Amino acid sequence: MTVKELSLYHLIREPKLKTAKSPVLIMLHGYGSDANDLFGFKDELPDELFIISAQAPYPLPPYGNAWYALNFTNEGGKFSDDIQAVESRKKIIKFIDEVIENYPVDSENVTLLGFSQGTILSYAVALSNPNKVKNVIALSGYIHENILEEGYETNDFSNLSVYASHGTQDQVIPVSWARNSPQILKKLGIDHTYSEFPVGHGVAPQNLMEVKQWIKNKI
Repeated sequence: MTVKELSLYHLIREPKLKTAKSPVLIMLHGYGSDANDLFGFKDELPDELFIISAQAPYPLPPYGNAWYALNFTNEGGKFSDDIQAVESRKKIIKFIDEVIENYPVDSENVTLLGFSQGTILSYAVALSNPNKVKNVIALSGYIHENILEEGYETNDFSNLSVYASHGTQDQVIPVSWARNSPQILKKLGIDHTYSEFPVGHGVAPQNLMEVKQWIKNKI
């Protein structure tokens, strides 16, 4: 199948076990990476999935891309461009609609798999528009409430499930930030699983195994 010209550059892996409308998994990479990054996991994931790896819209010369800018100060602080983040949230929602329109996928079986900044956007999309997403796999990220749609707390989350994991030695995004996310999900009544692994800012092999089993149970 030819990769379509949609609003976000992307890579695809067609399902090895094809049906008329396949469950679709959309990958959202981290800051400074690109569509090739998470796509390396494609052969580890269930054969029935239609996998799409999307590339963030903001280039970071000399290489890589971002869903939103991070500004680093001389004092060692780090601030995110929340306006850009909200724009990316809307771009991803548009992209999901385009994927459903252009590929043979099930509109009611959409999974977002994010890493780091991609996880932050996955949460933002799913909590702001839970009608668009069935599952979220949130790797090494957290819920950034400032970029969620106003009034998101009143959304219907009854069909949404979340798998989240984090490294206890993560020096990029503190594990304490990630630990706050299950508390928010619980308050919203969202079905969720949270795991920690003794690694840094990355995905441990046992983490990937847990993800694979979780997806199999949810799709």
